[in-house]
Amino acid sequence: MLQGLKVTLLAGVTSMVVAILLGLLGAWAKLSGSKPARLAAEAYTTVIRAIPELVLMLLVYYGMTQLTQDLVRGLSESFKDFRLNLDPFTAGVLTLGFIYGAFTTEVFRGAFLAVQKGQLEAAVACGMGRALMVRRVLLPQMMRYALPGLGNVWMVLIKATALMSVIQLPELVRNAEIAAGATRMPFTFYFAVALLFLCITAVSMLGLQGAERWANRGVRR
Repeated sequence: MLQGLKVTLLAGVTSMVVAILLGLLGAWAKLSGSKPARLAAEAYTTVIRAIPELVLMLLVYYGMTQLTQDLVRGLSESFKDFRLNLDPFTAGVLTLGFIYGAFTTEVFRGAFLAVQKGQLEAAVACGMGRALMVRRVLLPQMMRYALPGLGNVWMVLIKATALMSVIQLPELVRNAEIAAGATRMPFTFYFAVALLFLCITAVSMLGLQGAERWANRGVRR
């Protein structure tokens, strides 16, 4: 169970990093002056939020692997023995990161729009270049507004790591399933899983509250 807990936490943190990077890129695309970028970002968030997470998990792990193999083998006879092996951890992390990147896109978009335009205008008036303005003015302000939303995304994402059990990743739920089948004590092990997820959530809430206090230091209420 403890080994499965380590895998769950590692998968959750890695997926969250992927989601944040995709969210920043998606928010930039939605707010950019490029119409193709806006349309692509809108299509991404709409499609991803419409398809169930379990379906996407199975589609990436089983469907995309087979589709890629068939396409590569169809290019030439020299690729007839080509095989694509996608391990469960990579497939699960990429899938969850891709899914929750759509949600973090909206979080970052709202955070950007919440930053007062006067702050950015003042930065330009002080002679800051675009890169310096983003690093010293825009991103710190954005993160302050985005933290509550990112906290909610993390809470949902860490629970969604349980879906990785369907692709045989030895995370918490999968290990509990194996233990329950071997000992015929399903209630004991699944109840332990519930308690461990509750502990993760409680610790995460405390950490997020501390992060929000740190981000809002010096801000008048």
